[in-house]
Amino acid sequence: MKLTFIGADHEVTGSCHYLEACGKHILIDYGMEQGVKVYENAPLPIEECLIDYVLLTHAHIDHSGMLPLLYARGFRGRVLMTDASADLCSIMLRDCAHIQMQEAEWKSRKAKRHAKLEVEEPVYTMEDADGIIGCIVPCHYDTVIHLCEGIQLRFTDIGHLLGSSSIEIWLEEGGQQRKIVFSGDIGNKNQPLIKDPKVTEEADYVVMESTYGNRVHSLDKPDYVMELTRILSETFAKGGNVVIPSFAVGRTQEMLYFLRKIKADRLVENYPDFPVYVDSPLAVEATGIFNKNIYTCFDEEAMALVNQGINPIQFPGLHLSITSEESKMINFDETPKVILSASGMCDAGRVRHHLKHNLWRPECTILFVGYQAVGTLGRVIVDGTEEVRLFGETITVRARIAKLAGMSGHADKNGLLEWIGGFIQKPKRVFVVHGEDSICEEFRECLEKEHGYTASAPYSGTRYDLLTNTCEYAAKPVPVKKKTRAGDIFERLLAAGQRLLGVIRRNEGGTNKDLTKFTDQINSLCDKWDRD
Repeated sequence: MKLTFIGADHEVTGSCHYLEACGKHILIDYGMEQGVKVYENAPLPIEECLIDYVLLTHAHIDHSGMLPLLYARGFRGRVLMTDASADLCSIMLRDCAHIQMQEAEWKSRKAKRHAKLEVEEPVYTMEDADGIIGCIVPCHYDTVIHLCEGIQLRFTDIGHLLGSSSIEIWLEEGGQQRKIVFSGDIGNKNQPLIKDPKVTEEADYVVMESTYGNRVHSLDKPDYVMELTRILSETFAKGGNVVIPSFAVGRTQEMLYFLRKIKADRLVENYPDFPVYVDSPLAVEATGIFNKNIYTCFDEEAMALVNQGINPIQFPGLHLSITSEESKMINFDETPKVILSASGMCDAGRVRHHLKHNLWRPECTILFVGYQAVGTLGRVIVDGTEEVRLFGETITVRARIAKLAGMSGHADKNGLLEWIGGFIQKPKRVFVVHGEDSICEEFRECLEKEHGYTASAPYSGTRYDLLTNTCEYAAKPVPVKKKTRAGDIFERLLAAGQRLLGVIRRNEGGTNKDLTKFTDQINSLCDKWDRD
C-alpha cells in the first residue's frame, strides 16, 4: 500500500495522487495546472495504459482536466465519480478539448504568419474527451462500492460544487487493513443551492486541501440579495446594463438563485421585470444539469422552494443564449438587463464581447462575483485600468466596476479545522495538499502545534508506505525554470508602456517646464526605437 504525490503539492491546481494497493494502480484526480506554475510535477510512476482506475473528487478542470490526455496515452480503465460529477464532466471535458484545439489552431496560424514551420498540437482532442467520457462510471453518494478484491470506496458530499465529494477508500492486503480519505475541495458552509460539507468519522490517513488554510472568511454573512438589488436598481435607473463575468459551472447558478429571489419579491422597484440573459453554452448546459440533480444535491433552503413547486434557478424573464447570433442580439437591445457570461476572469469566451459593448458606457456596471487571478483581464479591470484592448480595439473604461465580495466555494481555515475535527480519533497522519507553498506549511504547522495531529506537507514525487506509516522517498521541490522568450519580453515592454501612460496621467497639472522636458524625453525615445 503506497501513496505517491503527483500534483497540487505546495500548489493549488493540477490535483493528482497515485495509490498502489492490492495489485492495482489507482489515480485520485488528474487535473490540469492553471495559472502560474511554481514547481515541476513528478511524472506518473507507471505508464498510463497500466492504470486500472481513476477516482474523481469533482468536475472542476484543475481536478479532471487531464483525463482526456490519460485516454490519449492508452488508459482504458474505469473512472468513478458521483452521478452529478459524471453529468458535469460530460460537458466540461468536451468544452476543455474544444479550447485546447482552438488554442493550438491559433498558435499554428500565428507561427505561419511569422514564417515558422512548426505546427502546434492540442494537448488532447475531442475524440480523446469522448473516449474518457465513455470510461466514466457514475456512483451514488453514501454507497459503499466494491471496486476489486481488497478495495472498497464511498463518495461523501463535500459541499464544494454540484457532485463534489470526499472519497473514503478501504484497503485490505496481506491480512492488514488501512483506510485513507481524500478530502477533495472542502466546501464553504451556507452556500446557496448545494449542501454543506459532511464530515467523515474514521480514517488511518487523510489527504486534505488547504486552499484557504491561513484565511478566515468574514464572520458576518454578506447579504448578497440586498447588495445585488442595490447595484441593479442604481444601474437600471441610469438606463444601463449589469454585465456579470461568471464561471459557467457553480457561480452562474448561484447568481440565478439570487436573481430569482430579487425578481420574485420585486425588490428592484423601479424595474421589477428586468430581463436576465445567460450567454454561455456551457453555463446553459450546466444549469440543465443542476436542474437534473435537484433531489440529490440541493440543500434544505433550495428544497423548500422545490417542494412549493418553485425552481430555485428559473424565473420569468430568464433568457438562455446558445447560438452566436443570439449572443450578438443581446447588445442590440437597448432595454436595461443583466448579462451573465463566461469566462469568469474575462480571459476568453463571450463575456469579452459584452465588455466591448458595455465597458465604455458610464451608465453600465461590470460586476465581478469571483476571484480574479493576477494577469487576467478581469484582474486588470478590477485593479482600475483606464482602458483595455479587446478584439484589436482600445476600449476606454467608463462603466462602474463593482465586486460582490465574500463569495467563495472553499472552506476557510475554521471550516477546514471543523472538517478534520469530525474524525472520532485522530488519523495516523494528515497529508496537507492543494494550497500555495507557504499556506501548506502554515496549515501543517497549525495542525501539529495547535491541534495535536501528525501532519506532513509533501512535495511532488514524495512516496509513503501506508502499512508502516513511513516516508519511503521525500522529494525536494523542483522550481519551474523560467524561460526567457521573445513573447515574454514583448509583454514586459507592453506593461512598461502601460506604466508610462499612467505616469503621464499622474503628471497632469505639472509646470509647463517639467511637462515640456518630459515630452521631449518621450519623443526622443520614440525617435530612437520607431521601426517605421
